[in-house]
Amino acid sequence: MSRSEEIIKIVSDAKKIEVNKLAELLDVSNVTIRKDLDKLEEKGIINRQHGFAVINNTDDINFRLAKNYDLKRKIALKAAENILDGDVVMIESGSTCALLAEELAFNRKNITLITNSVFIANYVRKSDAIKVILLGGEYQSNSQVNVGPLIKKVVDEFYVDKLFIGIDGFDEVRGFRSNDIDRSDTTHLMSAAAKEVIILTDASKFQQNGTVTEFSFSEISKVYTDSSISDKIKSFLTQNQIDVIIA
Repeated sequence: MSRSEEIIKIVSDAKKIEVNKLAELLDVSNVTIRKDLDKLEEKGIINRQHGFAVINNTDDINFRLAKNYDLKRKIALKAAENILDGDVVMIESGSTCALLAEELAFNRKNITLITNSVFIANYVRKSDAIKVILLGGEYQSNSQVNVGPLIKKVVDEFYVDKLFIGIDGFDEVRGFRSNDIDRSDTTHLMSAAAKEVIILTDASKFQQNGTVTEFSFSEISKVYTDSSISDKIKSFLTQNQIDVIIA
C-alpha cells in the first residue's frame, strides 16, 4: 500500500485527524505529509480544515472515492489491462470508474473517453493523452454527474465496445441495484450505445441492496471486483453467464 493509500485509509477511518498526528502515525515529516495532502486535496479526496485532514460529505463522490480506495484502485488497474492505446471507451460516474479513467489518462495513449461524469472529466484534465467527450444533461451537484433524457440525444451518435459502470447494491432476484433512479435511467440510456456492459465494484456492494434495479443479470457481461466476494455470490454470477474477474 502506498503512503497516499495509507493516508486515505487512516483519514477515512478517523473521519477527522490532526495533520501532525497523521505525520507521526506514518513516521514522516510535517513537510512531507503536507505535500501528500496537497496532492490528495487537489484530487478532491481529502480536505484540510485548520490543521486537520477530513473526509468529504458522505453524499459526495469524493467521499465514495476515498472509501475502500486501495481495493477500488486494484479493481480499476485490473480492468484497464483489457484497454489498449487508441481505444474508445464509455465510463459512467462511479468512484471506481474514476480510478479507471485516471489509469487510462496517464498510462495509455490516444484514449477517447465518453462519460456523463463532470467529476471524471475534471479528474483527468491534466492528461494530454486522453480525449474526453462529456455528455450533457441535468447536473447533479453531489455526484457531479449529468443525467436525464438529454443524454439520449447525444449518446445515440456513438457506439463503443465497452461501457464501465458502478453499482450501489445487488439482489439475487432483482439484479444489480442503484440508489438513484435518475442515474440508473441515464446509465441505461448509455448502455444502448455499448456492445457490452461491465461492472466495477468492491465486494462490499454485494452485501447492500439499493433503491431501484439498474441492470438485470442478462445485461451484464463481466464483473471486476476484489477477493472478498463470497464463493456463493461468485458462483451465482457465473451461473448467470457473467464473468467474474478478481483484482
